[in-house]
Amino acid sequence: MEILDGKKVSNQIKEEITAEVNKMKERGEKVPHLAAIIVGNDGASLTYVGSKVRSCERVGFESTLVRMPSTTSEMELLNKIDELNQDSDIDGFIVQLPLPEQIDTQKVIMAIDPDKDVDGFHPTNFGKMALDMSTFIPATPFGILELLERYKVDTKGKHTVVIGRSHIVGRPMSILMGRKGWPGNSTVTLTHSHTKNITQITSQADIIISALGVPNFLKAEMVKDDVVVIDVGITRVPDDSEKGYHIAGDVDFKNVSKKASYITPVPGGVGPMTIAMLLKNTLLARERHRSRN
Repeated sequence: MEILDGKKVSNQIKEEITAEVNKMKERGEKVPHLAAIIVGNDGASLTYVGSKVRSCERVGFESTLVRMPSTTSEMELLNKIDELNQDSDIDGFIVQLPLPEQIDTQKVIMAIDPDKDVDGFHPTNFGKMALDMSTFIPATPFGILELLERYKVDTKGKHTVVIGRSHIVGRPMSILMGRKGWPGNSTVTLTHSHTKNITQITSQADIIISALGVPNFLKAEMVKDDVVVIDVGITRVPDDSEKGYHIAGDVDFKNVSKKASYITPVPGGVGPMTIAMLLKNTLLARERHRSRN
């Protein structure tokens, strides 16, 4: 069993990006600029956005954090998005989800300029991804592909089972694993809350990507020997510790890891990769903008 170490690989990617940024500086070019909008005070979102800002500093990007109160109206947020769309200094930006209930998430995603949508959520970018065209791939799926590639995990002709059908991970992952090329060329089964006999399906899988958000959902008896397991789940489970919670993935790591050939830990697997690929998308956005100007 080999651990797919997202922390290690994400650090390698950040070093590669830093080297690119240093070359830009030497040439006297503008460095990439990533902005993030956060609405409200959700603890997990604040932690996540904070680590994005620190990562920008580490690789030499410029970053802007726009904090808006939880009482922000939909129109106020859309106006702020329009401002960032028009700002030629900003190469890419994200709106941290989830948003307060008075704001329509779909409207917000649609308002972001696809050329600055480094999260890869806009329908234009999603459609290009589905058609194998050059685009921004959503950061978490992009990170999973990168992990599979760097650890040389064979995906061709394999049976991949994706658990969860969210627009952010499950659905794009099912498209990407079935695409021509590598990582890809696998036969994909997309499962979800209405799937019957899920154990029957997962026990036939060569690769399982779980993005369900249910702690310890995937048990050892649900997988076969030598399975490759990618655990996207990240749930705060209350406990008696000082913090008051611990982070758990979708996979019963202790027991499933005994049967797996490769497995991602939680934390330290897919999470760090997501931020690294967001930086990679921002670098891509900067290069695109430069080639057009």
